[in-house]
This record gives sequence, C-alpha cells and structure tokens, in this order.
Amino acid sequence: MRPLSQLFGVFGWRVFATYLLIIAVFIVVFGVAASLALPATLDRHMGNMGGMMGGPMGPEALANTRAAANEAFLLAAGAALLVAFGLSLWIARQVATPVQELLRASQDLAKGRYELRVPVKGSDEFAQLAASFNQLAEQLEHTENKRRELIADVSHELLTPLTAIKGYMEGLMDGVLPPEVKTYRQVHREADRLQRLAADLQELSRVQSGAIQLKRRPLSLRSLMPAIRAGLISKFAKKAVKLELEIPRALPRVLADEDRLTQVLLNLLSNALQFTPRGGRVTISAQKENHAIRIAVKDTGIGLAPEQAAHIFDRFYRVDKSRARLAGGSGVGLTIARHLVEAHGGRLGAESPGLGGGSTFSFTLPVAPKAR
Repeated sequence: MRPLSQLFGVFGWRVFATYLLIIAVFIVVFGVAASLALPATLDRHMGNMGGMMGGPMGPEALANTRAAANEAFLLAAGAALLVAFGLSLWIARQVATPVQELLRASQDLAKGRYELRVPVKGSDEFAQLAASFNQLAEQLEHTENKRRELIADVSHELLTPLTAIKGYMEGLMDGVLPPEVKTYRQVHREADRLQRLAADLQELSRVQSGAIQLKRRPLSLRSLMPAIRAGLISKFAKKAVKLELEIPRALPRVLADEDRLTQVLLNLLSNALQFTPRGGRVTISAQKENHAIRIAVKDTGIGLAPEQAAHIFDRFYRVDKSRARLAGGSGVGLTIARHLVEAHGGRLGAESPGLGGGSTFSFTLPVAPKAR
C-alpha cells in the first residue's frame, strides 16, 4: 500500500489542508461571534428581569432565553459563513489561476504559438505541470524550427541542380551551348545529383522512422575491409591520399548488419577523403573495449572547429560548402551514418584538435555473443 504522501501528493495535501483551515476558521469565528453576541441578545430579550432571576424561570423567561440564543447563533453563523466564503473564494482563485493559465497556453500552443511559456511558481504538482508544459512547448518549437530549416535546405538543394539543368537546356535551345557530349554530360551530372539527393532523403526518412530492418550476424571487420577498400581505392588513388588499415587479426567479431555497416564505413571514408588534401592519409582502426569494438576513421584533413563538431551530423550541414558541392555530396551522409549506428545500439561521434589538425569519427558496435 502506498504511503499517504504518495497517494495525495503535495497538491492533494494542500487542498486537504485548505478544507481543514476553512472548517477551523468557521468554528473559531462562530465561537467568537457567539460569545460576543450572546450577552447583548440576552439583555435585550430578558429586559429587566432582575426580580425573577432568584426563582424558577418561567415559560416567558425560557422563551426569551431561547430566542436570545438563537439570535446569537444566527449572527455567529452568518459571520462565520461570510468569513469562510471569503476564504474559500481566495483559495479557489489561487487554485484556478494556474489552471486557467495552462488552459490559455495550451489553446495558444494548439494554434502554433510554440514560443509561449507559462510561469513556474513553487514546487507542487501545478509547478511540475507548468514545467512539463514549458518543456513540451520548447520541444515543439525546436521541432518546428528544424522542419522549417529542412524545407529551406531541401529547397536550396533542389534548386541548385535544377537551375543548372535549366541553364544548360536554355543554352542548347538558344544555340549558345553546342549540342555535344560534354554538354549532355553536364546535364546528366546535375540530374544524377538530384537522384542521389532524393535517394538519400528517402533513406534518411526510413532510418529516422525506424522502418529499416537490421539483419544482424557475427561479422569479421578484416573480411569486410577488402570490399570497402576496392570500392574506394580508385578515388583515393586519384587524389593521392593513402588509405591505411589498422585492424588486429585477433579482433573479435562484431554483431551488425553487413550492408548497413558497410554503408556507414563508406560514408565516413568518403567524407574523410573529401576533406583531406592531396598527399594526406586516412586510417581505419579498430580495438576492443569491454564488450564492444570501437571503430575509428581518422584523417589528416582540414579538421573541425568546436562549433563545427557540434553540428557535423546535422542534415545538410557542410564544413566547406563550396568544396562539398563540387564533390557532389548531398549533405545527409553523416546524418544517415549516425542513425544507422544508433540503430545498432552505438553512438557516432567526431573529434578534432581544431582546424588543420584532421578529424576522427568513431563509433562502437557490440561484440558477437559467441566471441564474448
């Protein structure tokens, strides 16, 4: 059985105490008013009955006494009721005010006024409810701002290749651009950017909504690396950037979805290559930490400032916007990688000593049960 403090709560005890206070005030006012009113009413009703007080009280005297007492009690009851009514009205106002404030605020919140907040007074249930309402409003405001930013970002990302395609087509129609393979290749490149953006946004939506189904099984990171390296080696060679592997042979297997883990590593490696200058180096390393494997992708690239590291996984966030656009990135690769890692129960993070110092993206995956 729960104790009374948990059964009623702070607000419940306050209401109970106000009821007791009203009853106590009624009794006190009634007693004080009766004691003050009774002598005067007795004098008025009894009149000059000094001679009759020595013997038995007659019917007339009893009637006068009863009338005096009734009048005194009525006066006392009226005074007590008046004071209790005023006290109850004040208490009801104290209780109703925060409720009315929350009601008005909830109505405004339903109309889209997410910036609205209600004052938090005290520490009872009303104060906790007000604090929860403010937290809800803050989250809704944050979500609405993110939605607006997403619409603006998507619009911008779509307009850039569409504008380029329209410019090429107008040039072809006006005869300014020659109808040759090079021109058509530029149009195809911009259309390909649109297709990649749409595919990445669809993938991001599925990942964020939890619609993907992970097919986890024990995987060897060393056996996974040749396919990943083969898919990127030409791009690394073209930019003269070294791709190094530092994965111990005795490293336990990880429990992960092979396709999704490959996607995460490809996104991280492509990002590292994109921001690493010619002659640089990108290293994939892995080591065991308790019952998990920490995988890190370290580069010798342009690095990250502290404020950039805090937003690097946001949608469409770019450290170097001009360079990212030239590389054809959609701006959501790292966001997808973060959600895929979180779907595995891990957390993807970024570290950098500062601009020019390179950066390290690392995450953990659980060790396969048999390997434990």
